[in-house]
Amino acid sequence: MVHLAVSSMFFHEYPLEEIFSFVVEAGCDSVEFWVETPSYWMAGQPEDDLVQTMQKFPELVSPTLHAPILDLNPTSINPAVAEVSVRCTVDAIRLAARTGITVVTVHPGRRTAKRPPSAPDYVRFAWYIRALEEAASGSGVKVSMENMERKVNSLLCTPDDMRELLDREHWLWFTLDISHALRAGTEEVRRYIDLCGDRLANVHVGGSADGRMHLPIDGDDGMAGILRYLLQSGYRGNLTLELEDRNFTHDLTAEEKVLVLSRELAFMRDCFV
Repeated sequence: MVHLAVSSMFFHEYPLEEIFSFVVEAGCDSVEFWVETPSYWMAGQPEDDLVQTMQKFPELVSPTLHAPILDLNPTSINPAVAEVSVRCTVDAIRLAARTGITVVTVHPGRRTAKRPPSAPDYVRFAWYIRALEEAASGSGVKVSMENMERKVNSLLCTPDDMRELLDREHWLWFTLDISHALRAGTEEVRRYIDLCGDRLANVHVGGSADGRMHLPIDGDDGMAGILRYLLQSGYRGNLTLELEDRNFTHDLTAEEKVLVLSRELAFMRDCFV
């Protein structure tokens, strides 16, 4: 069964319990919790508070987790940056296992310089992958690698590269970020689904236009076609809205964010019939 979710970062300004209440009010039946949600991250990551908050909202089923990415790069040329980035991702997998969350989305890292990745970058990436595999082993958690937008220094930004990784790492799963893929066109999204759909554990939903990503999708016929294609492929996991609130013309109030999210969800549900 498909569950409609939103990233907790859409309500990043608010305390944990308010975030979850807004998500429910908007009509979501799941949530993707970003470890870097400020009210959690800046408070020192109080796990008990997160667990207690989740228990107050049992209507949010099949929650997923997004590992930390801000200021981090597990394939950084700086050994200290790479080390702390890997450790933060491993900690997120362990947090998911302790809280009963079964899918954790992770990022692949990038070459530090704005140049095509080279052999040393892939050596560091291999070290990162081994650390993730060890953390996931026996945990019951699916580690799900996200595709990046096509940039010169991106490590995983094509369907073929993702398929190659999944074929090599049979324990690893895939998070499709539609907005990232759309930077290369609608056919890129479909190719990800065709090539990697058998390992798809999560989908980030958002539009892309004029160099901007994570845009609203309400009324977007192209996005409707993508969602229908995804469902026709047999995917039945979470559809997680990733909306960047800085893409709006003004700072949205909580009430406005709930309304925006409600419209997005209504549009998504219309794509299922």
